[in-house]
Amino acid sequence: MSAPRVFSGIQPTADSFHLGNYLGAVRQWVALQETHDTIYCVVDLHAITLPQDPAKLRRRTRIAAAQLFAAGLDPDRSIVFVQSHVPEHTELTWVLSCMTGFGEASRMTQFKDKAAHGGAAQASVGLFSYPVLQAADILLYQTDQVPVGEDQRQHLELSRDLATRFNHRYGPTFTVPSAYILAAVAKITDLQEPAAKMSKSSSSPQGIVDILDEPDTIRRKIARAVTDTGSGIEADETNKPGITNLLRIYSALAGETVAGLESRYAGVGYGQFKKDLAEVVVAALAPIRERTEKMLADEAALDRLLARGAIRARALARPTMAAVSDRVGFLPGARAD
Repeated sequence: MSAPRVFSGIQPTADSFHLGNYLGAVRQWVALQETHDTIYCVVDLHAITLPQDPAKLRRRTRIAAAQLFAAGLDPDRSIVFVQSHVPEHTELTWVLSCMTGFGEASRMTQFKDKAAHGGAAQASVGLFSYPVLQAADILLYQTDQVPVGEDQRQHLELSRDLATRFNHRYGPTFTVPSAYILAAVAKITDLQEPAAKMSKSSSSPQGIVDILDEPDTIRRKIARAVTDTGSGIEADETNKPGITNLLRIYSALAGETVAGLESRYAGVGYGQFKKDLAEVVVAALAPIRERTEKMLADEAALDRLLARGAIRARALARPTMAAVSDRVGFLPGARAD
C-alpha cells in the first residue's frame, strides 16, 4: 500500500522564514518525509495577489526554496518546486472558479481579512479567488492529506467541497483531501509584543527571530525580548506572557518540557535564562542559515533542483488536468510540453 500523499506550500514574500514558520510548518514537513509521499511548493502565484517587486520576488523565491532544502527537505524523497513552473495550477483554477459560487468565495476568511486591512475597493480579483487557486494546488496532485494546524481546518473545506462537487457533476476525478493535523506547536509570539503572533506583516524587526539571522543578531534579539514583572521563570499566559513565549521557544527547540525548564531554572534570573535560550536558538538555526547561504551561492544548481521538482510535479499534474479537460467537455488537442 502506497504512503498517503501530502501537499503544502509557503509564500516567498520575505527575505527569510521566521521561527514561527519553521516550528509551525517547515520542521514538521521534514518529518512527514518519513511517513508520507510529500509534495511541497513555493507558491509564487499566491504571492502576487498583493503587489510585489519583480526582482525581489525572484530573489525571495530562491531564498524560500533554499531554506526548504537547508531545513531538511530531500529532493530525492520530496517533490519541491515553484508553483508558476507548473501551468496546470492556473488551468485547474479556472475550471474550479467556474464551479465556485460568488457568495461562497466572498465568505473566505483570507479575502475578508486582507480586504478589510487594505480596503475592499483596492482588493484584486486574484485576492478574491486566492482560495480557489489554493484548492487547485491541492486537488491537482490527488492529495490525500493537507498539513494544517487545528485552527486552519476551515481553509481546507473549499477544496473538499469543490472536489465533491466536481466528482458528483462529472464522475470520480479528484481525491477528496482530509486534514493532517500537525503536532501541536504552541503559538510563537512577537518578542516585543508577546500578546501578538510573530508575523512579518505586523511584528517589528526586533520582535522576529529570522531563520537567516546571524548568531549575534539572534543573541541581541533574545536579550532584548520583553519579559514580565517578577523574576520567576514560570509559564503564566495571563501574567507572564513574555517569559511564557520564551519558554515555548526553548521547549520546542531543545525538546524539553516547559515544566522541566521551570524546574531547571527555579531561582535563576531572566538574564541567565535568556543567554541559555539564545545559544539554543543559535545552535538550531545556524546550520540552516549556513546551508541556505551555500545553496544561494550557486543559483544555477538551485534552479536545476527546482526544475527537476517541476518536471516531477508536472508528471502528476498533467494526467489530472487531462481528465478534468475531458470531463468538462474541452476538445482534445496538441499540448505543448
